[in-house]
Amino acid sequence: MIRHIEFARLHNFRDVGGYATDGGREVRWQRLYRADSLHWLAGDDLARFHALGVRTVIDLRHPEEIKRRGRAPQGPNYHNFSVEHRFWNIKDDFHPEKGVARFFADRYHEVAQDGVVELRSALEVIAEEENAPVVIHCAAGKDRTGVLAALVLRLLGVAEEDVIADYALTGLATPRFIAYWEEEHPGEPVPWPGLGQAPADAMRMFLAELGPVRDYCVKMLGVDEQVISALQNHLLKNPDT
Repeated sequence: MIRHIEFARLHNFRDVGGYATDGGREVRWQRLYRADSLHWLAGDDLARFHALGVRTVIDLRHPEEIKRRGRAPQGPNYHNFSVEHRFWNIKDDFHPEKGVARFFADRYHEVAQDGVVELRSALEVIAEEENAPVVIHCAAGKDRTGVLAALVLRLLGVAEEDVIADYALTGLATPRFIAYWEEEHPGEPVPWPGLGQAPADAMRMFLAELGPVRDYCVKMLGVDEQVISALQNHLLKNPDT
């Protein structure tokens, strides 16, 4: 199976299937995808997207971003759950001596604290088998999308180091993100060292400081145990298949 799905204008579209769980099962392929902004889809890219049979799109961006940039193509069921309630302030909040990973981890904690309603809603949509295949996305497909993907994979029983590795795969797209920024801002220097980066330590710190993901989802988000069971039932292969 193919994890990275190539598009001409998307940089970070991939399948989260194939990971082993602590219960001896495996995450099913072609059921849950993560991506950068789908507003870029057009032409051959759009045809390739439709060929995946996506039924549901979960857009984690701000409504203002959607208004400015556009949204996913018509067709799949569409949900906008804006999980990020605080805009990034790189000038004041990024401290080079603490590193890029620390900055990202702090932003992910803000999402975990502020986006409880939206994260719960997203998990409930993903848990409904008839909604699959589902694509979750934001702008770059790494920060807001990374938080939600990490919650799902940990609820499925995927090892923490595999979740961290999945997050860090975005680093393969970093040169394309930087090239796009330079194309949009000719002659300007890259504004900060974290542009397009996905350092493994960011997700490692976030998960370590968040604590057990199941406890967070049940106690903080208010996710019903039936939702977790539904996630596992349709996103995991049966042991004998």
